[in-house]
Amino acid sequence: MFGKYKHAVDPKGRLFVPAKLREELGDAFYVTLGLDHCLSVYTEEGWQAIVDRYNALPISQSRKMRFLFANAAKCEPDKQGRFSLPAELRQYAGLGQDVTFIGQGGHAEIWDSAAYEALEQETLTPENLAAAMEELGF
Repeated sequence: MFGKYKHAVDPKGRLFVPAKLREELGDAFYVTLGLDHCLSVYTEEGWQAIVDRYNALPISQSRKMRFLFANAAKCEPDKQGRFSLPAELRQYAGLGQDVTFIGQGGHAEIWDSAAYEALEQETLTPENLAAAMEELGF
């Protein structure tokens, strides 16, 4: 998944799946807590891979993941491409009305638009981009 897409949360807490991500996410997907106070969005296959890795952990380590699973929501968009985003998730990510979806390769993230724009403005520098490319071996 890639790209950046701006949408709005409606008064009922619903959000449109960006048209460019609709096919990739499929008829159902999972939304849960993300890093940096955003939300992470996984396909059913991606979510199952997380569950499988979790189930392989020793019980003493599995408790580290309890908040990820406790706050996950299975989302099934309606015919118009809208899905309900639970209030707890919107609150965690500080989502206002305007949100930004960003593709992150194997998953997507949902950000409050103002928070994402501030992060992008702060961190998108030629030096940081070069460092990231170097870290990836390019």
